[in-house]
Amino acid sequence: MCLAVPGKVVSIDRDASPLTGLIDFGGVRKQACLEYLPDVRVGEYVIVHVGFALQRLDEESARASLELFEQLGLLDEEFGDAWEQAARQRNGSETR
Repeated sequence: MCLAVPGKVVSIDRDASPLTGLIDFGGVRKQACLEYLPDVRVGEYVIVHVGFALQRLDEESARASLELFEQLGLLDEEFGDAWEQAARQRNGSETR
């Protein structure tokens, strides 16, 4: 599954082409393309889908979404170690 996940802009590389920034998703930090939001600022929240920041989001909504995603285990699914996930799925299917 590929979610659109809210995150906080930690830093912006204005010299990069395309424009990129470091986004914090509740402790997991990833680079994302900011070309669709060229005037975004550090400290703002954005929704990121497949590596692209698509929309701004207010902090309250972002935190509520991150908390819900975490409770549902979706952050691990989205940001966890792909090799570890594959091994778990394989091991789980072998024991059934």
